[in-house]
Amino acid sequence: MNKFIKIIGAVAIINIVARVFGFLREMIVGYQYGSGHTSDSIFTAYMIPNFLYLVVGGAFTTVVISIYNRETTDRALFVKQSFTIVLLTASVMTLIGIAFANPILESFNQGKIVSESDIKLTKDLYFWMMPSSILLVLSSWYSGLLNVNQKFHLSSFAILIYNAIFLVIAVVLSNFIGPIGYGISALASAALMVYFLIIGYRKLDTYKVGFSLERNLSSKELWIMVVPIMLGGATIQLYALLQRYIAGLLSLEGAVSSVNFASKLMQFPQAILITAVTTVIYPILSQKEANNDHASIKSLYSKGLHYLLLLLVPVTIYSYFYAENLIQVVFEYNKFDVESTAKTAPVLAVFVLSMYFLAANTYITRFYYAKGDSMAPVVFSLLNVFAVNIAVIFLLVDSTGVVSIAWGTLISAIVNFFMLIIYASFKYDLKMGIFSKELQFFRALPPMIIITIVMYFSSHYLVFDYKWITFIVGLVIFSAVLVGSYLLFGVREVKEFADKLRRKLLKQ
Repeated sequence: MNKFIKIIGAVAIINIVARVFGFLREMIVGYQYGSGHTSDSIFTAYMIPNFLYLVVGGAFTTVVISIYNRETTDRALFVKQSFTIVLLTASVMTLIGIAFANPILESFNQGKIVSESDIKLTKDLYFWMMPSSILLVLSSWYSGLLNVNQKFHLSSFAILIYNAIFLVIAVVLSNFIGPIGYGISALASAALMVYFLIIGYRKLDTYKVGFSLERNLSSKELWIMVVPIMLGGATIQLYALLQRYIAGLLSLEGAVSSVNFASKLMQFPQAILITAVTTVIYPILSQKEANNDHASIKSLYSKGLHYLLLLLVPVTIYSYFYAENLIQVVFEYNKFDVESTAKTAPVLAVFVLSMYFLAANTYITRFYYAKGDSMAPVVFSLLNVFAVNIAVIFLLVDSTGVVSIAWGTLISAIVNFFMLIIYASFKYDLKMGIFSKELQFFRALPPMIIITIVMYFSSHYLVFDYKWITFIVGLVIFSAVLVGSYLLFGVREVKEFADKLRRKLLKQ
């Protein structure tokens, strides 16, 4: 477990830097264009390529890792088969996306008053960004091959390169040719990311990449597994698409941007952690499942959920009480004004409450996939995205406006979480930390209560005229209370980490 945590830590550090660059891109869009039609156009145009990257690329990566690890797989042939299938699938989907550009983009503008120039900008951005889908999906496939060969840092570093280059090119070009620079940058950065991954894979000196239309059991199993996993990934990413779509229906200028800014800020800490965990854990899980090492799988399951809780719940508490200040510090510059903050902060305050549940759902789903069960997570996700999520939004939209979108995400994520853990408990005997004797689950409850009380009072009474002072004071208080309360109540994981750190310092 210690080795597992060290690997995750190394990957997490790379992911932090990568996410910082990605997040800086969002900040600069807000700085340059505020929360209006231009920023809405940039985010709308990038939605479909990003959707295909995460859904199609993510599904193929998961399945390729699973089949590649089997002893019965002809790996040399499977690498060529899977490459051919991934490339053809991504190309066909991209061509369909380009061919139906008008109805796709128009669906996101229903109910909004949009000028012809804004419509043209969105289309121009879309036509630049859409071809990058092929490259992004291929990059996911290469990342899967690197991960299965224990080269986790290379796949993570590729995302860092993508986000960094995307940011630099977009900022430089937008200063000369306007927002269309973001479209050109999306395509160029995706090409460079794939090139980096190809070089990294070739250095492994393993099975060659090529084309093969030969069909066998492995290629058939790939399709059998990838479709439900793709549907599962699609339902998760459909949260984002539905959020943008419904925000467009509200006829509020900047509603799409407000939801985007709030969701990206919410996802920042959660995505850093869960991306690192899932990047490392799925290849390990697949191998342990192949070896029938059920004891290790159960331990990873319970401890992983417990660590997520210890890390994300305090961050959720802090982010909820300091939502407005976080928006001010991160986004409120230049054209992103006080009005934009007023639109975005209430959305963020509700969104952050879903951090743990969204992360835990992603984590638990990997255990289902390792068990070969891709249907149960899909069914649960479909029910929650299209039933619970939409029902909550339309139930609350009249009273809460755009904030109803965040409420829909929160409540559906909670329901999905309980469906997953209950089914996993009965079907696979996987127990959450609360039911595990090896974890002192309830020791974390008093610190959570203390953190909540302290953050409430500090966010109300330690507010200064200068936003950065409020932010720094709040962050220092949060950090001190978090560490102090965990140590005071003897949370074992924190105590063990503190002891190791103390021993290392004494050696020096």
